[in-house]
Amino acid sequence: MQISILSISIAALFYLAFIILAYGLVFKVLQYTKTPAPLKIPTMPAPITKAGVIFRMSKEVVLFESLFKSSKATWLFGWLFHFGLFLDMLRHLRYFIDPIWTWVLIIQPFGKYGSILMFIGLVGLLIRRIVVDRVRYISAPSDYLMLVLILCITSTGIAMSFYLGADVISVKSFFVGLLTFDIQNIPADPVLISHLIMVALLMIIFPYSKLLHAPGLFFSPSRNQVDNARENRHIAKWAKELEKN
Repeated sequence: MQISILSISIAALFYLAFIILAYGLVFKVLQYTKTPAPLKIPTMPAPITKAGVIFRMSKEVVLFESLFKSSKATWLFGWLFHFGLFLDMLRHLRYFIDPIWTWVLIIQPFGKYGSILMFIGLVGLLIRRIVVDRVRYISAPSDYLMLVLILCITSTGIAMSFYLGADVISVKSFFVGLLTFDIQNIPADPVLISHLIMVALLMIIFPYSKLLHAPGLFFSPSRNQVDNARENRHIAKWAKELEKN
């Protein structure tokens, strides 16, 4: 079977995007781990045990607790987007595994509507960035471009899921082939191709944008520290070295 230039180009783009994404994530996470946290600054009221910190971080990751306290509207749109993204990503696992796991099959009807939640959340966040004065004032062009890019990815996905359809078998063969370095032909569908190109672009810019708040949350000293300043003296590593000298 002859592989089309289009299929080779998309495959090369995804290999490049994955390398940049993986390198960028590892680099930034290592940078986060090496960044000194010289002060004991957990946001009050703070947990006094490590188990409490884990519980607090879990609420932050799943429920966006601090965002809920600061802005109910932003919390609603942000949570809708992230929950919809979670469902949609689980649904997309079917393109990478064979045979498809049972729970992935079960989630398909629900995951299909995850893109709708994403769309609603993204539109709300975009309107907020345009309408709210204090948010618009601190917004850079990249902030709008990120939302528009993800909104375009979501819109093309919705179009294929509910209206235009897609050759699911060929798309799955292409991505399974990518995992095994056996490139297969991909349908020359302009909506599908534009969707994939935008996804690859998002992968490339993800580690170098504000979207990196996903792993960055776990390195926030105001969230991941135990409130035990009275019980244990907190000394940064560089301060310990100074004391030795």
